[in-house]
Amino acid sequence: MEKVVSLCKRRGFIFQSSDIYGGLSNTWDYGPYGVELKNNLKRSWWKANVYERDDTLGMDAAILMHPRVWEASGHVQNFFDLKSDCRDCKKRFKGADLIDKNKCPECGGALTEQRPFNLMFKTYQGPVEETGNEIYLRPETAQGMFVNFLNILDSRHPKLPFGLAQIGKSFRNEITPGNFTFRTREFEQMEMEYFVRPSEADKYYKSWVEERFNWYINLGIKKENLKKREHAKDELAHYADSCTDIEYNFPFGWSELEGIANRTDFDLKQHAESSGRDLKYFDDALKERFYPYIIEPSGGVDRAVLAFLVDAYNEEKVRDDTRVVLKLHKDLAPTKVAVLPLLRNRPEIVGLARTIARDLKKTLVTVYDDTGAIGKLYRRQDEVGTLYCVTVDVKSLEDKQVTVRERDTMQQERIAIEKLKEYLSNKLIS
Repeated sequence: MEKVVSLCKRRGFIFQSSDIYGGLSNTWDYGPYGVELKNNLKRSWWKANVYERDDTLGMDAAILMHPRVWEASGHVQNFFDLKSDCRDCKKRFKGADLIDKNKCPECGGALTEQRPFNLMFKTYQGPVEETGNEIYLRPETAQGMFVNFLNILDSRHPKLPFGLAQIGKSFRNEITPGNFTFRTREFEQMEMEYFVRPSEADKYYKSWVEERFNWYINLGIKKENLKKREHAKDELAHYADSCTDIEYNFPFGWSELEGIANRTDFDLKQHAESSGRDLKYFDDALKERFYPYIIEPSGGVDRAVLAFLVDAYNEEKVRDDTRVVLKLHKDLAPTKVAVLPLLRNRPEIVGLARTIARDLKKTLVTVYDDTGAIGKLYRRQDEVGTLYCVTVDVKSLEDKQVTVRERDTMQQERIAIEKLKEYLSNKLIS
């Protein structure tokens, strides 16, 4: 983990938030390569769950919602952790993480009794901080899809089964263990709410577990680093009939990447009762009205980014040197192509390399780099996961060809400049 964290800062993937002020604990900023990786991950999720399906619609709900949403969902009453404070060092700890409930794990001081702390961030709507204006930052994106159920039915008229997909920020005011970006107070979720007939809920629940598990494998996660863990009845959330976690073998142990839950009809019933609106679905085939059951695959963007970084990190011996390479899937790699002039003191070589880079940028994510010797440039691109390096040398001025180097094998091939874009595009599409 230390090597991955070091790489992330050194190469511009992830920085500590507010770093020049000493940082803000458990908050992180994504740098130039990090934001590309994150966007590629979200794009791949959206492609698999919206564009490639005939039964799913996308949406984007507001972060701020009516306070009664969170009362109806049970978050006001049930969304809390038991926490204790150290009487000496004043640090706060989550009860579930404590081995000795009476002794501070940091300084050995006495702990207060465990007290419930609601995990939602409170804020105020309007210029005056009055109780009546109190609202919350959403702790999950799911409720925005439930409260828009009627709007979707009225505007798009989908037939069961159908899904609503959303990617967005959520906020939880919890104590975090500090495992880099694994658990943070501000995070991004990729969530699907899949509405089904109650009699078919178990079938679709099992189907979504397999589909989501395979999505990670198809994007390059090693199968041996993934497992499914079904929740015991005593650990299920108050709304769930069943739940399975997809876990990844992080350097700090097996931990959740994504959860797939059968939420039953809890949410629609709760919001119907609280709002007074009829949220039942009329089934033309069955000629009856009922509350659909909801299957929810819910994954964290930040956790997934971390898992893909850890899984892709490789150290290889190349002659007397150690090569660090991020073997990210081609759909996730932040940069697809790097154009490198062999000699930066030759204007004609630099000019040709820049012209090639400008042309490739029209269709492929391409960078130009002439800030070092060619061996150093190759290593730099390996570390950030760039798939192909295109080297422009003296011979390129004569034969109008360049050398293309592939990241994982380091094999090189001489390609005509006029066929370069087609060559690289075919490689990246296949």
